[in-house]
Amino acid sequence: MKKRIIKQKDRVIKFLKLVKKEHLIKKYIHNNVLFITFVLTCVFNSTMLRFLTMHLLENYLSIKPILADTAILVIVGSFGYLLKPKNRFSYYLAFNILFSALCMINSIYYTFYTSFASVSMLSLTQYIASVGDAVVENVLQLKDVIYILGPIILIIVHIRLKKKGYYKKIEVKSERKRKTIKTLVAGCIIAVLFTVTLSALDISRFAKQWNREYVVMKFGIYIYQLNDIITSVQPKINSLFGYDKAMKEFKEYYKDIEKQPENEYTNIFKDKNVLVLHAESIQTNLFNLSFNGIDVVPNLKRIASEGMYFSNFYPQVSVGTSSDSELTFTTSLMPTQSGTAFVSYFDRTYNSIPEMMNNKGYYTFSMHANNADFWNRRAMYEHLGYQKFYSKTDYNVTNENTIGLGLSDQEFFKQSMPKLKKINEKYDKWYGLMIMLSNHTPFSDIEHYGEYDVTMKEVITKEDGTTEEIVHPYMEGRKLGNYFKSAHYADQAIGELFQELEENKLLDDTVVVIYGDHDARLSRSDYDYMYNYDKQTESKLDKDHPNYKEYDFYQYELGRKVPFIIWTKDMKDSSMNKEIKDVMGMYDVMPTLGNMFGFYNKYQLGHDIFDIKSNNIVVFPTGNWVTNRVYYNSQKEEYLSLDGSAISEEEITKNSEYTTKLLNLSNDIIVYDLIERYKEEKDILTYKEGS
Repeated sequence: MKKRIIKQKDRVIKFLKLVKKEHLIKKYIHNNVLFITFVLTCVFNSTMLRFLTMHLLENYLSIKPILADTAILVIVGSFGYLLKPKNRFSYYLAFNILFSALCMINSIYYTFYTSFASVSMLSLTQYIASVGDAVVENVLQLKDVIYILGPIILIIVHIRLKKKGYYKKIEVKSERKRKTIKTLVAGCIIAVLFTVTLSALDISRFAKQWNREYVVMKFGIYIYQLNDIITSVQPKINSLFGYDKAMKEFKEYYKDIEKQPENEYTNIFKDKNVLVLHAESIQTNLFNLSFNGIDVVPNLKRIASEGMYFSNFYPQVSVGTSSDSELTFTTSLMPTQSGTAFVSYFDRTYNSIPEMMNNKGYYTFSMHANNADFWNRRAMYEHLGYQKFYSKTDYNVTNENTIGLGLSDQEFFKQSMPKLKKINEKYDKWYGLMIMLSNHTPFSDIEHYGEYDVTMKEVITKEDGTTEEIVHPYMEGRKLGNYFKSAHYADQAIGELFQELEENKLLDDTVVVIYGDHDARLSRSDYDYMYNYDKQTESKLDKDHPNYKEYDFYQYELGRKVPFIIWTKDMKDSSMNKEIKDVMGMYDVMPTLGNMFGFYNKYQLGHDIFDIKSNNIVVFPTGNWVTNRVYYNSQKEEYLSLDGSAISEEEITKNSEYTTKLLNLSNDIIVYDLIERYKEEKDILTYKEGS
């Protein structure tokens, strides 16, 4: 055994001496400049993508994604050797452009959605034109252009090689084949080295794909994108092969689910009208902000103080943003892992609030002064049970009354009032959704937001005793400042709507429900600037300044909360007029309202907040979750205790397993149309028993 080890050691030493003597490394580089340039530039791009998107120490120090990206690139690049030297440049340039484009697209996409792109979203490109200005103005940044350096460098290297006659050398077919095989083997060896570094958790999350940040951080962007293609076509394959397993787990989950018990709010709003306001991009943190003594959202603050205000309420959106909020609010299901339910799975059977209100004799409708086919609402609403959809064609939209993406909120509410009056006169009971639009990114239509001052005014006393007002720019001219102006405008529109509803006696027997659909998708650096503004230098405080207050990752994540309010005109000073601080998610709305209005959806994922109370858990599409006690980040695999108490590993494991189970179940319900197919199974069984 010792002799064998000594012989192997001698061979390695001889090989290293040969490499040094013959300058093999130098010769290899000289003979493979184009291939090496291709690999290095593409690895550089993928690495920069990770560094410029996910600002985590683990991401900066991880070797796994570099190995993964290198393995893919070496394997792809190996086939270039099958071509003659003069044709290889075209091959490498084509793939370099492809990989660079992938990096650029994902960089832009991450800025807007805080996630990585999926080919399943190609079906949504029809909606990009409608928000084109938002993408260009609010998303496209200088960092997104860095990825064009790869093709440029490759072209420069190609030109220099051409001048040196690099492409004139002749390689016989057998030599090209030999180079291909050797390079391919090298790529496979790197792939094996990468594979042995993976943990069981890495492989599990790779297979599920719903935590895209984690997959890119561990597997690199190129393997992620390849896996995404497979995952995107998986629903089509699963519809043929995965149904039985999905149905079995569906039945297993719901077999012991019983109707939620009654509580003090059961049927409290039975037979009352319902008006739901979908408040675009309104966040809870706006409620505690004011500038120069004027609140950002005074009307919403007043409404919340007069009603039932859920201050620890979280959206649960994925890439479908507003449409995801509508889905979860209306059905108590989560967004799908691939694509969006509104576009990719609109033809499924859903147990929805409008459908259940229809069954209780309500007239149901939705109002949104945008294109009816945006987010495929026209088709989806039919399957959600809305009897009428008032869209852009039902409103008078002109250049004069447009703000941002469409009809201004003030004009939308004004033009909707006659429609609401007619509905109220014609129907005994109605349920209506009104979707706001003005407070939508990029928050750039500032000339139409009205006069809301986001500067910082300071009154100083001079030596002679007189006073002088000094105005510091503060948030003026900044994107976050524009968002505050936009939100203030939207709040004014809501205030005017309530006034008109009251004047037209539409609030007498009506419950108003208000929810923010998602956060404003603005960067953490904007908030960091706001909380660390230095009026002396008109800039942000340095991190080493004694007054610097760090606005960290967790503050930003928890700051994504949106308001949820239930209000009636007679609720003020009643037992219902209170703030509910228990953590609550969008999927808890349907169960909570269902108890109040007297309907029940057995296949809901959420809970009546007044039933589950402090034991609730909110699951996010990323795999993160939050309770009253802890926020868990699945990408970092770490948690933040929210009440200062110690969190056991058992609790983390239990809630993480529950999160995975719920995400998979929700996705299966939609993808496999399990609610409809289960009904069909029961109908067949009933028919057989009857016959």
